[in-house]
Amino acid sequence: MGAHALIINGDDFGSSEAVNRAILHAYREGVLTSASLMVNEPAAQQAVEIAREHPGLAVGLHLSLVLGRSALQPEEIPHLVNSRGVFSLSPFRAGMNYYFSPPARREVRREMRAQFEKFAATGLAFSHVDGHNHLHMHPVVFDELVRLCEEFNVRRLRVVRSETSVHFQITRRNWPGKLVLGGIFGLLGRACARRLANRGFVTPQMVYGLLQTGDLNEDYLLELLARIDQASAEVYLHPLAADADEEERRDNPGGTDELGALLSLRVRRTIETRGFRLATYATL
Repeated sequence: MGAHALIINGDDFGSSEAVNRAILHAYREGVLTSASLMVNEPAAQQAVEIAREHPGLAVGLHLSLVLGRSALQPEEIPHLVNSRGVFSLSPFRAGMNYYFSPPARREVRREMRAQFEKFAATGLAFSHVDGHNHLHMHPVVFDELVRLCEEFNVRRLRVVRSETSVHFQITRRNWPGKLVLGGIFGLLGRACARRLANRGFVTPQMVYGLLQTGDLNEDYLLELLARIDQASAEVYLHPLAADADEEERRDNPGGTDELGALLSLRVRRTIETRGFRLATYATL
């Protein structure tokens, strides 16, 4: 097998100090190559400082329009957030709101720009752009996202497609719901790819993690690595440090196992044996 490019990304960089510690640990001692920064979260500044101290860690924008905090003040975007500046906790409800509410659509555009500007203000180079809970692929959001990427000169995007065929070779646990989820993102992925055609954007051929999100442990990752055959692919995880507080462990119960997978010598050897080239969006 040739040197196929493999991005291994840590999502939710900046969401907490425990996540930041996990991403740094996985970068220094494991196989993680890049991270996606939530610019509005409590530990975002610490994440920026980590990135500045470790320039080899590629960092992109993790656009947050659900299950997170806003860049703009609540009174500026009342159709998106509550009085504390927190987005909806439901991706479905948020997506419906953004699709059917003209005021929400206008506010989404302003909030997206604010997050791009906030990332740019850090001085970090945009490695790529993706989205929390993949809401960046929502039809209303994606069109504006492409415009902002072109304006900010970042043409590297995560586009999630259906991974059901590979996933179901590994496990069929909770298969009905995952089949539906895979089908939805199969449709969204094709629509996004059509919008990007002939516009000079770079995306991995496949992105893995959707159907095993929150539980991409060592055994699963080893099985996945044995089946990836694209010339370029991304695997994203949500690592969490072992000393995270109780609330974080409850919200991300598989996070410490995902960190273990990123630090695994078996995983590293499998990457080497299969001939993968650990990459970032910039080196695809």
